[in-house]
Amino acid sequence: MTKLSWRVATVSDRGLCRKENQDNFYVSPDERVFVVADGMGGVKGGAEASRIAIETIQKLWKESAPHPSDKEEIQKWLVDAVALANENICDAADKIASSSRMGTTIVMAVQTTGKELHIAHVGDSRAYVMKDGTASTLTSDHSVVNEMLKNNRITIEQCRTSPFKHLLTRCLGHHRDVEVEKTEVEMSSKQWIILCSDGLSSVLSDEQIGASIQSCESADQVCQNLLSKTLEAGAPDNVTIVAIQYEPASETTPISQ
Repeated sequence: MTKLSWRVATVSDRGLCRKENQDNFYVSPDERVFVVADGMGGVKGGAEASRIAIETIQKLWKESAPHPSDKEEIQKWLVDAVALANENICDAADKIASSSRMGTTIVMAVQTTGKELHIAHVGDSRAYVMKDGTASTLTSDHSVVNEMLKNNRITIEQCRTSPFKHLLTRCLGHHRDVEVEKTEVEMSSKQWIILCSDGLSSVLSDEQIGASIQSCESADQVCQNLLSKTLEAGAPDNVTIVAIQYEPASETTPISQ
């Protein structure tokens, strides 16, 4: 079995219209857990919510990271981590009346020692996989427009211009109980994973994202290229990107065994 290695790069920008960047992200020191959180609600409320989410997951990974080869343990850890982040945000909101509706979306992934990547998400921050020159979404947005799309009430093209495109059906911080959606994908050499806030996905189409990645040779180049394309298109929101590049293992890179 061919062993895999991976390289990671990140970028976060407030965009061209926002005064503050309410996104946060995290990559663990062992480069096995990756998180993007897109804060929302109130002055400073969104930034606080996404910060709490990231710090909760960072602390939990440090204290009780699942065994990297145990699929069930990883999936349970993902759900528990998101649930704890949600609880901590709700607790913080209860103490600050002006930020009582603060919340955040989240998309996070854990890489196993095999080829599987386990993903959990709440909201409309996304995970993409890039293979054979095509970028495809691995997550389904928890949003009003996506529900309308599923029910054939609008088209994909109409999703981008709908006045309801920023309305979520799920996020962290608004309810004590939160449903976490999980996805598993098997990676192979020459593939990419992109985790991002909707500041990217609401501006660039899947086709544009794929084209931007295809011309790149490194994870850092992917981040910079996607950010540049988003800024050129007006970047009305904060944009955060975590790019993971998979390649055959060498003696000098992290190895999936």
